[in-house]
Amino acid sequence: MTALGLVLLSMMGFSPMKSGMVTRDEWGARSPTLVEHFKGPAPFVIIHHSYQPEACYTNEACRKAMRSMQDYHQLTHGWNDIGYSFAIGGDGMIYIGRGFNTIGAHAPKYNDKSVGICLIGDWRTELPPPQMLNAAKQLIEFGVAKGYIASDYKLMGHRQVRDTECPGNRLFNEISSWDHFAVKANTTENEIK
Repeated sequence: MTALGLVLLSMMGFSPMKSGMVTRDEWGARSPTLVEHFKGPAPFVIIHHSYQPEACYTNEACRKAMRSMQDYHQLTHGWNDIGYSFAIGGDGMIYIGRGFNTIGAHAPKYNDKSVGICLIGDWRTELPPPQMLNAAKQLIEFGVAKGYIASDYKLMGHRQVRDTECPGNRLFNEISSWDHFAVKANTTENEIK
């Protein structure tokens, strides 16, 4: 979601903090070096875990985790911005990364057609707390309701589109029971262009 989108939602009575969203300014984001948009709605939602930084459970710790991820993505990898569209902290808050309909850097071949949601922490053996899982589901529902995510979207774990253990075994097993979970990544030539 762009800054303009947040302003428009605010004018309609939507308050990001009251709704559980933390804006880029609120978590202390550095400006992106480039912002590229894609036409929505996004047909895919891809779930990630951060592995590092570890899980955060306070607003202060989660803001620090967001800045750490952005530093790693921008300063170490040289990416335009934090790779994810959104991240969710153990405080149950949704942290705006690149936002909706912005090309990400989280899943090759899907960056220009997906919403990448990172659950902050290492979810290989432990299940994220209920407030994180609920926030992820609410974010997806919000995206569908506002037309940012296609109503027939496919939900996948990062490992389904790339050779990685992300989003961790425990989280992957959890999301495989969610609505819209795609057992196989559909990567036909028409879908990955």
